[in-house]
Amino acid sequence: MKRKQYLHGLMGLLSLLGWIGIFTEERAFLAFFAFAVDFQYFFLPNDEMLEAYTNRSASLAFYCGMVATAAAALIGFFAMEKTGAQALLLGFTCGWVIAVLVHAIGNVYYGFRESWGMSHDSK
Repeated sequence: MKRKQYLHGLMGLLSLLGWIGIFTEERAFLAFFAFAVDFQYFFLPNDEMLEAYTNRSASLAFYCGMVATAAAALIGFFAMEKTGAQALLLGFTCGWVIAVLVHAIGNVYYGFRESWGMSHDSK
């Protein structure tokens, strides 16, 4: 279990890509600074609840990202009349953004819920 926690913490290294947005004109890279919060996993206590709520938020993020990818690609192709490649790129971009946001919000929600001592249902 310690290895998984270590791998989650290493996701914070993605925040280094944010520096590209500072030193170049590519401001979209600034969004990678959001991954800096993943460094917290190096300092959290190693327990089953951490793994459980991380897995729960990751699976929710995956499904939300897949639905957002399909919806954005279909909307881009049919409603916005983009080419297939443009619609697919729009879908992948929207799906990735939604997945990252849902995962981050899920981890925050379950983390606060655990720290407040609220019950953890198995839904």
